[in-house]
Amino acid sequence: MTSDTLPASATGLLTIDLGQIARNWQALSRRVAPAACGAVVKANAYGLGADRVIPALSQAGCRTFFIATPAEAIEARKLAPTATIFALDGLMPGAGQALIPAAAIPVLSSLREVRDWVALAQSTGMTLPAALHIDSGLNRLGMTEADVHTLVAATDLLAALDLRLVMSHLACADDPQDQKNEQQRATFDRLRALLPPAPASLAASDGLMLGRNYHFNLVRPGYALYGGQAFKGEKTPVHPAVRAAARVLQVRDVAPGETVGYAGSWTAQRHSKIAVIAAGYADGYLRAASSAPDRLGGIVSIKGEFAPIAGRVSMDLITADITDMKAHVERGDLAELIGPDLSVETVGQHAGTIGYEILTSLSRRFHRHYIVSDDPALGDPSDG
Repeated sequence: MTSDTLPASATGLLTIDLGQIARNWQALSRRVAPAACGAVVKANAYGLGADRVIPALSQAGCRTFFIATPAEAIEARKLAPTATIFALDGLMPGAGQALIPAAAIPVLSSLREVRDWVALAQSTGMTLPAALHIDSGLNRLGMTEADVHTLVAATDLLAALDLRLVMSHLACADDPQDQKNEQQRATFDRLRALLPPAPASLAASDGLMLGRNYHFNLVRPGYALYGGQAFKGEKTPVHPAVRAAARVLQVRDVAPGETVGYAGSWTAQRHSKIAVIAAGYADGYLRAASSAPDRLGGIVSIKGEFAPIAGRVSMDLITADITDMKAHVERGDLAELIGPDLSVETVGQHAGTIGYEILTSLSRRFHRHYIVSDDPALGDPSDG
């Protein structure tokens, strides 16, 4: 990774490979065929820029997108005029009118939402499509078994629905050995059979790796599109699409016994060299990656060598112990935070969290550089 494409005023560089995101979608689409493959682009395409990611996926052939909120639906519709767009957060009170101009389909998760959506359709004289979310065991959003039976019994209400999708969400899909996966699949099959025939969707990024019994008519990967590897079984057929790096602002000599950073939580045991790097929790490098006497923290990679975080992660800065590095490090060099040497999963593990949180936390403060590589791995950020 070089600093050639980094403006002099920028502290960090986030390289996003739209070509790889598109290839990841295509690989997952092939994996689940003949089921269809959608794309989850909520939270600004997991923080990577929906305005760039949605057109790239559309060009690759994606025709179904999942977002969370009405505002995201409006943006997605502008970017993908002919796509099918589902709003995963369903129908917030009074928000139905905002979904109509975006032609977004709410994923209804309760009887109250169903009644509100049907009432809105009747008041406008329009036929408004909807999806239903069945809770098969996650106990988050979703209609309970009792709700499903009540809806089935309310024939007028059910008949008023233009049902386009029935979906559920797996709780333990990342672990192929967890028996809850099969329990949820069976519950989903049983409850959806009570409803009018409609396409079905159960699997997201990890669930689609559980096999054809989980694919149904449509899968909806999100994290995997961006190179995420959360599945604990075989490797998901995707490649990393994101790199993050930040500038070294200063290299300091620290004498034995001196401390580094807030609360003096790291003490030099020898003559040490510390690289001060322009990234912190305001940039998405989580404070939980701080080191302490009783725990190791995160690591960075500089010129192909690893260096551990020394002390607290602060808002704008991290400090790394480069004493044992063979390469010469100086002001202006780039420290890799996420990339070929440090997967987003590894970064998450060092912070005691998951790659999802790391990815969606990446700040707009870093300079964003979009590339369209041809190779099945993240291209050089100096390209494109």
